[in-house]
Amino acid sequence: MSKVILQLKNITKFYPGAAALTDVSMTLREGEIVGLVGENGAGKSTLMKILGGVVAPTAGTIEIDGFEQRSLSVIDAIKAGIAFVHQELNLFDNLSVAANVYVGREPHYGGPLKLIDRRKLDSLVQPLLDTLGVDFKPDTLVPDLSLAQRQLLEIAKALSLNARLLILDEPTSSLTLSETATLLKVIGNLKAQGVCIIFITHRLNELEACADRVVVLRDGACVGELAKTEVSSAAMIQMMIGRDLKSIYTPPAKPRGRATLRIEGAQTSAYPGRHISMNVHAGEILGLAGLVGAGRTELARAIFGIDVLTGGTIFLDDSATSIRTPEEAITNGVFLVPEDRKRYGLQLDQTIAENICLADLPNHARYGLVDTRMLHATAQAQKDALHIRAPDTDTLAGSLSGGNQQKVVLGKWLSMKPRVLICDEPTRGIDVGAKAEIYRKLRELADSGIAILMISSDMEEVIGVSDRIIVLHEGEISGVLERPQFSERNVLALAVGNRMN
Repeated sequence: MSKVILQLKNITKFYPGAAALTDVSMTLREGEIVGLVGENGAGKSTLMKILGGVVAPTAGTIEIDGFEQRSLSVIDAIKAGIAFVHQELNLFDNLSVAANVYVGREPHYGGPLKLIDRRKLDSLVQPLLDTLGVDFKPDTLVPDLSLAQRQLLEIAKALSLNARLLILDEPTSSLTLSETATLLKVIGNLKAQGVCIIFITHRLNELEACADRVVVLRDGACVGELAKTEVSSAAMIQMMIGRDLKSIYTPPAKPRGRATLRIEGAQTSAYPGRHISMNVHAGEILGLAGLVGAGRTELARAIFGIDVLTGGTIFLDDSATSIRTPEEAITNGVFLVPEDRKRYGLQLDQTIAENICLADLPNHARYGLVDTRMLHATAQAQKDALHIRAPDTDTLAGSLSGGNQQKVVLGKWLSMKPRVLICDEPTRGIDVGAKAEIYRKLRELADSGIAILMISSDMEEVIGVSDRIIVLHEGEISGVLERPQFSERNVLALAVGNRMN
């Protein structure tokens, strides 16, 4: 067995009125990858804050290199070699790679002038970049990096603190499949160098690929641990939510109706020479699959009027419709739940009520002034219908979990009675329990007669939730799958450009 770096013993954390953690124990060793999973609210964030010295446990002890203590300070954690890579990147866009790695800790020369020694700074950072096997230099500016490269830069920052324990919080949530593969390779290299890694992710297949073991939290308690040979998505989900994978998905209740949305010869600026023709029927969830860059999001943006269709026609209930702006889409009952909810779907500094009614303010106003009573009544109805977990509708959207934020975005459109609902990566970055709730709601909406177009890169999701699947490859349809044809193999074959017989 490798050397024990750190042990958490019977960690408990109480907040007023609630227990965030109850009697959680965990052992972390050199050179192992430990998956940490659980629904939002299971206690993962609280446990990591205790490891990082941000909060102190109410009870329990932390043992580092055989030395036991009641709690850590932030300085204690850094000295112990505990480093975080957070889901939200924390970089200075106006600085170079090297300046970001050592911000606030730069080497200086020049006596009292304290000028930054850029040559030494670059020489300190280059070995870190070599360790990660990246293809950018210390003097590269952050705006010139891809999202995946920025994620690796965050890891370089952590390694600069001589990290022995590296905590990765959803590191792949915004990465493509190839970028994720690169990151997993880097993680494997760090493991080989003796770094212990806690890998927090909702993409359970990644833990199947790399974790040595998985620790599962539920309702603030450790409900079990899976050894490497036991790690599977089904086993993790069973422990996380107390039921098996199949119960997450609800089959269609009845056959699809007429085509509510029909697209003929659509062209987007991403693929101006390619044409897309497709129907989305009332009462169905049409899955739109394909590799990143296949043109799925570009098509959704064009249907919603954010981008202009460079060719083709949109029909709603057999009537040709001109949608040139989101306002025109909304007027026609066509709504988009965007891929990046925080950037495009929500006003994070506004309340649940304000977000839900923002797109429909004229119907919540009297004599030109917003009627707050009407506003809160509409928001409360959506809060109840979608089971949004918050004290009240005056809660700021930015304070909600990812799953509850996604429900607010849905609530905004559902309050306006959609004809067509386009959901672009509807469960990205949310836990499996919240996913199940959103899947059930999408099925409920489809059964009520709404036409739903669901874009997803999650293979289990697109196969489990869709009634039909259309697969795009480089801006055009490579195949259409009916439910009896659904399989991961068929979807992937079409996604890479192969054709089905």
